[in-house]
Amino acid sequence: MKLLFISLGCDKNLVDSEMMLGLLNQAGYTITDNEQEAEVIIVNTCSFIQDAKEESIQTLLEMGQLKENGVCKVLIAAGCLAQRYHQEIAEEIPEVDGIVGTASYDAVVSVVEAALRKERKEALEPIDRLPVIVPGRLLTTGGWYAYLKIAEGCDKHCTYCIIPKIRGKYRSIPMEDLLLQAEELAKQGVKELILVAQETTIYGQDLYGKKMLPALLQKLAAVSGIVWIRILYCYPEEITDELIEVIQTEKKICHYLDIPIQHASDSVLQQMGRKTNQKQLIQMIEKLRQRIPDIVLRTTLIAGFPGETQQQHEEVMAFVDKMEFERLGVFAYSAEEDTAAAHLPNPVAEEVKERWRDEIMELQQEIAFERAQDQVGRQLTVLIEGKLTEENAYIGRSYMDAPNVDGYVFVTTDEELLSGDFVQVRITGAAEYDLIGEIDHEFT
Repeated sequence: MKLLFISLGCDKNLVDSEMMLGLLNQAGYTITDNEQEAEVIIVNTCSFIQDAKEESIQTLLEMGQLKENGVCKVLIAAGCLAQRYHQEIAEEIPEVDGIVGTASYDAVVSVVEAALRKERKEALEPIDRLPVIVPGRLLTTGGWYAYLKIAEGCDKHCTYCIIPKIRGKYRSIPMEDLLLQAEELAKQGVKELILVAQETTIYGQDLYGKKMLPALLQKLAAVSGIVWIRILYCYPEEITDELIEVIQTEKKICHYLDIPIQHASDSVLQQMGRKTNQKQLIQMIEKLRQRIPDIVLRTTLIAGFPGETQQQHEEVMAFVDKMEFERLGVFAYSAEEDTAAAHLPNPVAEEVKERWRDEIMELQQEIAFERAQDQVGRQLTVLIEGKLTEENAYIGRSYMDAPNVDGYVFVTTDEELLSGDFVQVRITGAAEYDLIGEIDHEFT
């Protein structure tokens, strides 16, 4: 049977999708990207913020229409929205024939097969369970990079975040399982591993009694075929000197860290349930840049948290201006039901939240464009990801750019390059967030 799989939300959700695709492929289903010919459709949903919930619901409704008008026989809802609102989905979207919860993706084949027998099955294991990891994950990222999810869930309980209630407590995936995954991915041609979790920095603390991310990184760096290792979602208060040392000395680890800080006002950070203040954030950023001078830092901010004032917003602006993050994204605050922040007084008006978000991004745009101009004349290793049609130019990324969230390097050359190739590039120009360069044969 032909199966269409739609993966929404974050890269951690994408890993679950690829695990499910592998299981379905092994069970004999043929994967298609044509919704008109799909007999089975699975939507791996997201419910992190309101926009994500709306996108997930709309996608389920649109796919439900295909059951009425097309060849689709079975529609399955998986992931965060399905976990959180499975009862509401059963009542409001009767076209959905089965549910796969966040801790139950290894049950996807049985849910589909039950639906094909006209039996509705809901695989909703306790959210603190670790699904069984099986070989054969089917990559959707092009094959030269892959996300490696090193833990599930979160124990931080930030007041704005619903993740602990739909993904459970923090559970590290055993190191031996991660190494087996990495070796399998490398055999498939993966050259860049991107480590993800709700928080990567405390990996192993629950299993081994101490933070084991540095040890994991060293073992992953020993996997043959892996060239780059990139680390996302490092909480600043959990970054240790040992971790910095490993990033600094291990050649395969990209000098790139994603450090979500969310705000810069001490009072707002406290209301958010964060574990750092502005002084500590500055100290950590300065330490990272001192120890690793070419490090690229990405962060995320929330604009318009309940009770936030114009003065606190200006404090964020001053902080961003001073820190000059190489990469930065901003979300307008979204009140999520069942979170502590949703009950806080003095909500910020929607238009104010959006204005503050835009002001921060305009400031960051100036910083990012200046940073891009600073790269002109520099020599960089670039991972090729594709070719521009009818042009002698290729699209790639340097160590400074994570896929889907950062910029690109456009490489002009008459040579024939393949996706997954690493080439040496001299940067000749910058266009907003992106860089332009040419093959540098003298750079070794």
